[in-house]
Amino acid sequence: MSASPARQAAIAAANYQRVSNTLAFKDSHTAALYGKNVFNEKVMQARLPKAVYKSLRKTIETGSPLDGSTADVVALALKDWALERGATHYAHIFQPLTGITAEKHDSFLEPDGKGGAVAEFNGKQLIQGEPDASSFPSGGIRATFEARGYTAWDVTSPCYLEENANGVTLCIPTAFVSWTGEVLDIKTPILRSMRALDVQARRILKLFGHENVAMVTATAGPEQEYFLIDRNFYLTRPDLLSSGRTLFGARPPKGQEFEDQYFGVIPERVLAFMHESEAELYKLGIPVKTRHNEVAPSQYEIAPIYENANVAADHQQQIMTVLKRVARQYGLECLLHEKPFAGVNGSGKHLNWSLGNGTQGNLLEPGSTPHENMQFLVFCAAVVRAVHRHAGLLRAAVASASNDHRLGANEAPPAIISIFLGDQLADVFEQLKKGAAKSSKKSGTMHLGVDTLPVLPKDAGDRNRTSPFAFTGNKFEFRAVASNQSIGAPLAALNTIMAESLDYIATKLEKAPKGKFEAAVQAVLTEIAKDNGAVIFNGNGYSEEWHQEAAKRGLPNLRTTIDCLPILASKETVAAYEKYGVLSKRELEARRDIAYEQYVKAINVEANLVVEISHTKIIPAVTRYQTEVATNVAALKAAGVAADTALLETVSSGLAAIKSAVSALETERGHHVHGLVAEAAHYCKSILPAMLEIRKAADALEAIVADDLWPLPSYEEILFISK
Repeated sequence: MSASPARQAAIAAANYQRVSNTLAFKDSHTAALYGKNVFNEKVMQARLPKAVYKSLRKTIETGSPLDGSTADVVALALKDWALERGATHYAHIFQPLTGITAEKHDSFLEPDGKGGAVAEFNGKQLIQGEPDASSFPSGGIRATFEARGYTAWDVTSPCYLEENANGVTLCIPTAFVSWTGEVLDIKTPILRSMRALDVQARRILKLFGHENVAMVTATAGPEQEYFLIDRNFYLTRPDLLSSGRTLFGARPPKGQEFEDQYFGVIPERVLAFMHESEAELYKLGIPVKTRHNEVAPSQYEIAPIYENANVAADHQQQIMTVLKRVARQYGLECLLHEKPFAGVNGSGKHLNWSLGNGTQGNLLEPGSTPHENMQFLVFCAAVVRAVHRHAGLLRAAVASASNDHRLGANEAPPAIISIFLGDQLADVFEQLKKGAAKSSKKSGTMHLGVDTLPVLPKDAGDRNRTSPFAFTGNKFEFRAVASNQSIGAPLAALNTIMAESLDYIATKLEKAPKGKFEAAVQAVLTEIAKDNGAVIFNGNGYSEEWHQEAAKRGLPNLRTTIDCLPILASKETVAAYEKYGVLSKRELEARRDIAYEQYVKAINVEANLVVEISHTKIIPAVTRYQTEVATNVAALKAAGVAADTALLETVSSGLAAIKSAVSALETERGHHVHGLVAEAAHYCKSILPAMLEIRKAADALEAIVADDLWPLPSYEEILFISK
């Protein structure tokens, strides 16, 4: 395969050589690694006085206020534990509205006044930090000159050690707020929404006769899809380097059409990376369970067991960080963009969500006869009502310029939010519409027709990968979440709208006359099934027929980010978030404005790259090829040989097309648009189409220009070489 010098160098460097094992897996089971770097319950119990340990556990398990005297004792134990493990610094870890993790490091060492230094760390330093709040997105809540912000220790998420080749840092998960007390992060709304969900869920459980009910907690388990490519190719693609996706690239001769990548044998280099990534995650107490090849070439997935939603959100941020860091140790680059390569499957982050507690267990567990399980039906009906009433909010919670490339593209859920319940539950809800559910479809077994193969238990319904919100046995899977986003916003939205629905149901049931509770439950279930059943859809979400049917049902089809961002601060959203103390109207408006800004900035960076790459790489390469072809045609004519000018004409027209398209994009970028909303609309409706026209012209030229002149590594090289 011939190529330009840069591509030749990248291809040569991509030849993977087995690295020596950095982890002796054969000598030590990975179970020994689990939680090694976490200040977990086992460590706390061993290092804290009994009374302090009990106080801390009470706060974690019941949400009760933290005893102030506890902090100093915990801080001392944390410091000693961290120093013994080689830590030199501590860091408050928080999640600002950039969507990525932020951290501020401080040394344990302080001068002792005698020319030496001592390690110090107290309760005040543990509880509160003060990073600069002026340079993070705030949506107008903080002006540039208003710099003060606070981080507050989140006792419900365990502290941990971050190891580096040259040192160790104690990491403390925190919330982040402004000096005025307004929320500037992703974590705080999760915590507030979980509190609201707990209060309303316990009201329901009390009505069902449960006493001494434990705190109800939302649980989450996000499946993370990602691409791995050789880092040498990554560094020769300015578009990947700066925007996370390829803005140019013709489809390769072979893509994913054979479906031979999905669940295929994991390549040796990738498997080595996975082993090391998982080991690092085990050390952090992150319960990763599953790994496999995904649909597209060079695409993979990692999935944890689901856990407390707040901890899961922190762990998800750590998973993304670890994947990117370890990939580079193997000469790879981990791509978390939703659509890094056009024409092949994109990446999502399927958010498995449920709720439960230590006394009643999983509250979305239907049992073998769900029609008889009234408590389950109440919680399931609450989900149906919540998703139907706030479908637009859920769509807005996952909206971004990058996710717009994925949603509704026959590879991911459509932009229409609907619920898949499966045959069994859908049938139960159809019965509820008529007044009562009297039967449940049976699960049964499956005989495979071979004596040596076991009889398999068969679920009562199939799965549906086209549904954005699917019931999967004892939890719901929100499949529309973006692969590179924090799960915080979707989690806070789910918890809040669920709290609202449970509040609605509890208020009705609390008014039921004595002895009429079961009839009251039946009436509420029938009402919800009738009024909100339109959101239940078990069919093909990719089909055009569903789009037409959804419109008839009145379900919103919010195709782009600019279509749904207004919902983030709509009257209905504000009412729900303010009622349960999750976010104020001003805080929601700030988040909406930040989302608009991020949308514009993301597309603006891509537009800058398209123009730069066109001018400095593609147009010069095509011009050289045009000159070569023209020289050849002229030489043939001079020799009296009939010359075929078709190729020259095709190249010349393609070159003219790309130059014209670049000029059109530059003109569109020069238009001055007033107002953030109008600017976002301009980028969506004018800039993106102009960029696409350039790509069409460039990708067509890539298919005919001499390979040794084309300046960018091709999809064929990036996706298939040295895996």
